Amino acid sequence: MNLKDFLYELPREAIARYPAEQREDSRLMVVTRGEGPHRHSAIRRLPDELRSGDLLVVNDTRVQPWRLFGTRLSGGKVEILLVREEAEGLYRAMVSANRPLPEGERIRFRGGLEATLGPPGNERALQFSDAAHLSEWLEKEGELPIPPYLNRREESVDRERYQTVFARNPGAIAAPTAGLHFSAALNRELESRGVGFASLTLHVGPGTFRPVKSERIENHEMDSEAYFLPAEAASKIEKTRRAGGRVIAVGTTVVRVLETVAKERTGDETWAGEAAGETRLFILPGHSFRLVDGLLTNFHLPGSTLLMLVAAFAGRERILEAYRLARDASYRFYSYGDAMLII
Repeated sequence: MNLKDFLYELPREAIARYPAEQREDSRLMVVTRGEGPHRHSAIRRLPDELRSGDLLVVNDTRVQPWRLFGTRLSGGKVEILLVREEAEGLYRAMVSANRPLPEGERIRFRGGLEATLGPPGNERALQFSDAAHLSEWLEKEGELPIPPYLNRREESVDRERYQTVFARNPGAIAAPTAGLHFSAALNRELESRGVGFASLTLHVGPGTFRPVKSERIENHEMDSEAYFLPAEAASKIEKTRRAGGRVIAVGTTVVRVLETVAKERTGDETWAGEAAGETRLFILPGHSFRLVDGLLTNFHLPGSTLLMLVAAFAGRERILEAYRLARDASYRFYSYGDAMLII
């Protein structure tokens, strides 16, 4: 398969730069995995699109304010994106500046905090000088790393709206955006209709959004991302499947966790019990899905691994047809945009 097979044209004005006024205000396109026309609906009507006994599996990762701006001792500006914490005060980070930053370079931040850089590389070690108060400092001075295609820095609206209502476990550098459409009121309505919820964690890292540069997409390698499937969630999934309900993933990150667990438990008769580890699973057309019966997802960037996963679930031509329809019907695209339900 070639990268060009997953490209499409999108006008810049179709990109949602800000969230809808209310979380459940977004539009929803309903796409069947078989034949039949695509339908226009709305997130508010999601309870009508699902059935009693269905299980929505959500990602409860929490986006961290890990975008930082500092200065070199010489005065030059430095931009930093923390990727993951390795020990108290020690992080892996993506660092950029106008001039090369050697190992041992010290960077200063507001409030007197300093950090020292490790050896050069795509991700570099960054040791902060005041580990004891770092979390408090990051909450005050750090920014949420909102997507670059929004063409702006974090604003006050993002502190709430770029987190899902499920966010519990800190560690992500990007939101699992399908979950952004849910509110407490919508969740109560879904539960009153007999739709259940289960939570897992995948800390979204830069690899989820790293561009595919290989013309042959099979040559692309995903970065590893940490996941955790609690025993409670695994039990709910097993009970749902045994009862004939549908397991519906809220977002591509959930799909990757569930299909990773399914792959690792090949031959098991039960899905009960927690699972944890790192996943580099790259889901492409031809993948045989074992645990996911439905998918709620946003509209993704051309040529992205996220679009390829969605195409694997519903078929490339069918998904690209839905994207063309969404574009022509003025749907809002990407992280703060509208959604698609594939069942």
